[in-house]
Amino acid sequence: MSTSSAPSASYRAPSWFVELFGLERVEEGQIVSLGGQDFVVRGGIPRSRRLLSESQHQTANAFGFKWHQRQTFEGEALMNQFQEWLETKYGRIDPDGWFKDLGPRPLVLDAGCGAAMGGLTLLHRVLPHCRYLGVDVSNAVDVAAQRFAARGLEAGFLQVDLMAVPLPERSVDVVFSEGVLHHTDSTERALKAVAKLLRPGGRFLFYVYRRKGPIREFTDDYIRDQLQTMAPVAAWEALKPLTQLGKTLGELNVEIDIPEPIAVLGIPAGRINLQRFFYWHVAKAFYGPHLSFDEMHHLNFDWYAPKNAHRQSAEEVRAWCRDAGMTIEHEKVEDPGITVIARKAA
Repeated sequence: MSTSSAPSASYRAPSWFVELFGLERVEEGQIVSLGGQDFVVRGGIPRSRRLLSESQHQTANAFGFKWHQRQTFEGEALMNQFQEWLETKYGRIDPDGWFKDLGPRPLVLDAGCGAAMGGLTLLHRVLPHCRYLGVDVSNAVDVAAQRFAARGLEAGFLQVDLMAVPLPERSVDVVFSEGVLHHTDSTERALKAVAKLLRPGGRFLFYVYRRKGPIREFTDDYIRDQLQTMAPVAAWEALKPLTQLGKTLGELNVEIDIPEPIAVLGIPAGRINLQRFFYWHVAKAFYGPHLSFDEMHHLNFDWYAPKNAHRQSAEEVRAWCRDAGMTIEHEKVEDPGITVIARKAA
């Protein structure tokens, strides 16, 4: 596990967390067994002692670094844009919708919580009514714990690989996994492993990357491969010229016309902003007119830095849900990715 920064010393696991895992206490430095695995408590959070694969270790370090750059994602403009984007994809999640059928204080697993950006944004209306358990392979759980505490919200956290979450099957009411399953060694295996934790009638809310055109796919992998040899801070710096190019193209605010579809490259016909053309068909160089350079750079780093960043088709995702015994209740397929709310069968 990554230990690139000191964990928060003030976090304490809530009583329901201690009861959930059958513990008598959670104390600093304690070795605890959860689901047959050894965890060591640091910063009040149990952290798995299992070894990670090389690619998952690199991915954990990249995201641990990124989520500790809080100034790059906590600005009001980015947070407002993120909330609008999440609610456009999933709809509004509140206590009076399907959530009320889950009973009192349902267990909500944020599978790959990172700094809890998605959980605190999309689920904020239901957080006071549930037991929120944030799980992440990286030490971003420390940032998540700090952000929950700053809002006066109770939450439990674990640092562990999604393939080894120490919960019994059929014990979770809701799984939320925003942009995470594709950052494991296998999107399919991660989806199916986490789905096993759901109770019958429980919901799985997730978003995964979708495959793009051939030039963009090639460029993404080419850049990502170069970054694997760098420490996260060096990769952060190496990507800055690309972020600057996206910003420059965006500020030009010009359109080009594609007279007819270029089917061999997956490029449709029509007028398109030059920056968006580059973004969708050449390389991800994000631009948002109301965002700072650091905020745009955060979004580019999020895409390119992790070694594990699989892309999939909507057909694959539908088949994986069926195999996992889930019925898709809501699906939104867009150019960047696929958003799903699925219900576990009885």
